[in-house]
Amino acid sequence: MSEYRPTIGVEVHAQLKTETKLFCGCPVAFGEEANTNVCAICLGLPGVLPSLNKKAVELAIKAGLALNCEIHTKSIFARKNYFYPDLPKGYQITQYRFPIATDGKILVEGKEIRIKRVHLEEESAKSIHETDKSLIDYNRSGVPLIEIVTEPDIDSPDMAVAYLKTLQKILQFESISDAVMARAEFRCEPNISVSKEEGKLGTRTEVKNLNSFKAVKNSLSSEIKRQIGILEAGEVVEQATIHYSEETGKTWVARSKEKSSDYRYFPEPDLPPLNVDKKWIEEIKATLGELPGRKKEKYISLGLSKEDAKIISSSSAASSLFEEILKLVNEPLEVSKWILRDYRSLGGPDISAASFAEMIEMVLSGEISRNAGAEVLAEMTRTKKAPKQIVKEKNLAQISDSNALEKIVREVLDENPDESTRLKKGEKKLIGFFVGQVMKKTKGKADPKEVSRIISEYEKKY
Repeated sequence: MSEYRPTIGVEVHAQLKTETKLFCGCPVAFGEEANTNVCAICLGLPGVLPSLNKKAVELAIKAGLALNCEIHTKSIFARKNYFYPDLPKGYQITQYRFPIATDGKILVEGKEIRIKRVHLEEESAKSIHETDKSLIDYNRSGVPLIEIVTEPDIDSPDMAVAYLKTLQKILQFESISDAVMARAEFRCEPNISVSKEEGKLGTRTEVKNLNSFKAVKNSLSSEIKRQIGILEAGEVVEQATIHYSEETGKTWVARSKEKSSDYRYFPEPDLPPLNVDKKWIEEIKATLGELPGRKKEKYISLGLSKEDAKIISSSSAASSLFEEILKLVNEPLEVSKWILRDYRSLGGPDISAASFAEMIEMVLSGEISRNAGAEVLAEMTRTKKAPKQIVKEKNLAQISDSNALEKIVREVLDENPDESTRLKKGEKKLIGFFVGQVMKKTKGKADPKEVSRIISEYEKKY
């Protein structure tokens, strides 16, 4: 079976980050009471006319640019005709022959994945199937989407997941889409074929409406096995729409795959061609930020490990905070430790980079200990107070005065006579023990480096 080669392409539907729907002014909001964010336009009532959302067009262009596509100054909307309860008009307004962007590419784990097209379209309603009835929530009807289609450049389920994670981060970093899979804002439909002959594609099937990376990987693995089993039995794989069950971990044929001719596409008569000014495209291009892959390489060049760089660069909030703090405290490794350990453990709170940097500087200067710094950071997130104010109110200042520390060290030595005698005889491993006792006695306020120096000198002196 290993001689079969899988070939995978992926279609992604990503919900654009707009306040209103694609062709009307109804709000886009998740979790609202069913059928409350609707109007005559998104309900498809007779005689209504669509009005295109400019923000959705801007975000579609931005997505195309982020994916290194060619942006077309002229694109055309089309009607995709099919009849189902979730489509009140009996057709979907989408783009077909003339999409807004084509011929892009992104790099995924060193492999170039080509983007065939990016096009705008409206979302259908949400169907809720119960035992004896089906319910329709039209709040989602007309929500703006982009469909992103790859060329068949993906050769494994793992690579498909890696591509989707990369794409999701790009959309999130550029504020094109929140791309939350649990809210159906980032849904994928991979297509898959297998063949023994290199360069020759088998008959492809398409797995519908997957909304988790786990489901993508497992469904593709299952479908590869299913297709190989068919071919090994001397039968023919039929082009079909495939469903996947997370309970059984298996795929099955839902229906024969429609052809584009089945949808009877034709230009949308109620919308003129979409003409985009080149100047506007350049203005949108100027708003693009630095994408996660480039950030990761930059962080590695600053001395971070590949794994740490990957973690920080994969979060828009974490990477922005990291870079803002670095402008004030030029210690990449130290700052990354605070981001990776303490900031993430607190749930990635909204926090001032200036205050965060001030706290780190207090730790680096010895004004407070590392543990005190963690306490200050937690308090900052709760109260928004300044670090110095928190240190003063909670009496967290580190004891660095040599005379004061020497007095405490002598007390600890007197309290532990046996260990003190062994230290005098040259048992240097006890230095750590005594440092710990001093830290305990001072409730973590003593400067451990200065304490260690004093104890080391004591050991030499006697």
